[in-house]
Amino acid sequence: MEQSTADVATLGHRIRHFRTQRGLTLDELSAATGVAASQLSLIENGKREPRVTLLTTLATALGVQLADLLSAEPPDARAALEIELARAQRGPLYNSLGLPSVKPTKGTPTETLEALVGMHRELSRRASEAIATPEEARRANTELRERMRAQNNYIAEIEELAEERVRASGHTHGALTHREVSIMAEQLGFDLIYVNDLPHSARSITDLANGRIYLPPASIPGGHGLRSMALQAMAHRLLGHERPQSYADFLRQRLEINYFAASCLMPREAAVGFLKQAKDDKDIAVEDFRDAFGVTHEAAALRLTNLATTHLDMTLHFLRVGDDGALYKGYENDGLPLPTDVTGSIEGQIVCRKWGARSAFTHTNRTTEMYQYTDTPAGTYWCATQTGTTSAGGFSISVGVPFDQAKWFRGRETTARAESHCPDESCCKRPPAGLASRWAGQAWPSARLHAHILSPLPSGSFPGVDDSDVYTFLEAHSAS
Repeated sequence: MEQSTADVATLGHRIRHFRTQRGLTLDELSAATGVAASQLSLIENGKREPRVTLLTTLATALGVQLADLLSAEPPDARAALEIELARAQRGPLYNSLGLPSVKPTKGTPTETLEALVGMHRELSRRASEAIATPEEARRANTELRERMRAQNNYIAEIEELAEERVRASGHTHGALTHREVSIMAEQLGFDLIYVNDLPHSARSITDLANGRIYLPPASIPGGHGLRSMALQAMAHRLLGHERPQSYADFLRQRLEINYFAASCLMPREAAVGFLKQAKDDKDIAVEDFRDAFGVTHEAAALRLTNLATTHLDMTLHFLRVGDDGALYKGYENDGLPLPTDVTGSIEGQIVCRKWGARSAFTHTNRTTEMYQYTDTPAGTYWCATQTGTTSAGGFSISVGVPFDQAKWFRGRETTARAESHCPDESCCKRPPAGLASRWAGQAWPSARLHAHILSPLPSGSFPGVDDSDVYTFLEAHSAS
């Protein structure tokens, strides 16, 4: 509809342009065409779309070809400004401000039009920056999680692309090497450059002008492997990503590049073969999958969620939980009742104290996986949980399946069993009656405020990334 309105506006401007060029008034053009001057005025102002027969008559009266009237190009620079201003003032962004529209006249200086159009462009640019409040981010993340759940966390087209690029690198078996990742970059026309001065807000930066992907040095601490970072940067190019237009778009792109990187580091054919053999042996273990492909425990657990339903015919769940009990990442297609808020979001929700994801923190040997069965209102589930620590605190990674699927996993013989009644608050969220009776009204803790929950995500072309720092970094390195 907007395009049609814009075309009518352009047509009106072109008719007025050729009429004034011929030195005709509306009344004179009316006499030449037999159309009332008031109707011609509506046409010139883009308020009415003329029939083709009338356009032919107008073209003849104006001494131009019909194609000249129908051109999509504004007749001159001033007309282009007037059309852009009218389009901007019709848009929802300007209408939301409740301000009156400005109608240019012959006496309106061109400089005034340029200033008005420039302000509208800047207003649109600022509105299109990927800004999201925590609530908006949670809603977008929930929609994306539900969409992935509907397709069993599997993206076939990215699987195919990853297989193709891994084969092209010369990789045949084992873990994907740094050299093979470098070859993949070179095949796309990029060099991998390791630097010590990446902006704090960026994990990597791709210089499209000079064909470089800047990465942190190999000695950096943390859980993000350099192979994965490089593959994620390449994925933006391979998947044809444009600048994100919304926070939901940003989240989708991030999911897709992470999926591509995992599909390269654990290629589908090799990974499915490994897991099917483990299933035949009734010995599936995330730790073995992790070690076979040289990735983190979390990456291996997430990759299992991609492949298990489509290729192993089993449903499952994945949890990353902080040592405070908060759920940071979660996926399920096996019916496990994940805690949610009123928007359906799971991020930040507290999981049951009796789930393996939390009881693993009390496990004496935290260097190996802990196994547990848990009876829940939705049925009995088995899970394997591995704990770890970052500078932000402890966390656990859990992969679990319904009771009848546990037979395929190492650790199925565990005798550890718990009973969870969550979301019933009497399960673990409400203090025992004795303690409540003794301490109610006698305790006044000082809560730790997580300030980030009150702040909008940083604005910019890419959420959380400081454009000024990025451009300054690229300028400094482009000469080297």
